Amino acid sequence: MTEESDRKKKKDSGQDLPCCAVESIVSVDERGQMVLPKEIRETAGLKPGDKLAVIMWRGAKGSCCLTLIKTDELKDLIREKLGPMIQDLI
Repeated sequence: MTEESDRKKKKDSGQDLPCCAVESIVSVDERGQMVLPKEIRETAGLKPGDKLAVIMWRGAKGSCCLTLIKTDELKDLIREKLGPMIQDLI
């Protein structure tokens, strides 16, 4: 395989993409609210009324970051991972 085709294969599989990247900087207002930029909402497929779960990552020095995930996707992930185990228990 050539170097060019190897790079294309990695790009197509997402291996070349960073797991995390600073996409935007947002401010929290006095009411504790923030606005996700339109480009981020569009890229993430967020629409008005979507619900997001906020996951706080904690380390030895306290909280370090937040992750947002659509509740529908979280529900599907939990069902996929825990469903077979629950079926085995029943």
